[in-house]
Amino acid sequence: MTELVTGPDFRGFVRGYQHTAFRLEVRDRYNEPGEAEPLQRFLAGESIGDWYEDWEELQRRWAAEGKRMTRVRVVSEPHTDYIRFGLLLAGLSAAAGEDIRYLPRDQAKDLDLPDYDFWLIDSTRVGILRFSDDDALLGAEIHDDPMLVVRHCYYRDVAWHHAIPYAEFAGS
Repeated sequence: MTELVTGPDFRGFVRGYQHTAFRLEVRDRYNEPGEAEPLQRFLAGESIGDWYEDWEELQRRWAAEGKRMTRVRVVSEPHTDYIRFGLLLAGLSAAAGEDIRYLPRDQAKDLDLPDYDFWLIDSTRVGILRFSDDDALLGAEIHDDPMLVVRHCYYRDVAWHHAIPYAEFAGS
């Protein structure tokens, strides 16, 4: 296994894109320590407060610079609590400039997509995300091998073609 990139180096990998950043998310739950309190507030029917504003501001800045961030979330139905929370965040991210789409898991299973999350940065580098058994991000294996990159470009294109835009999915 390739060495995992973590912490500031991982954030730099994702945030350092020049043109395009794409993420495929295939998990129904993520165990991010920084999300625990906002998630609990959401589940209690309370406001998540200003916790997400820094990420929204980054997205607005990137969009103003002409950078494009896109994401496809493969989701189970009925939705988990975490996916419902993610839909709230997707609305905030979409308003800030990110294009998020949803792909029901029963449709995705026939598309030969990977069973892992990844970031595709500028169509030149892939970060394959690794998680612990309790859904916590361990880090990413970063690859720039052209064959691996092209395969992930294909995965991106297939997922994007079949996915439903956030506004349409959230309205259903």
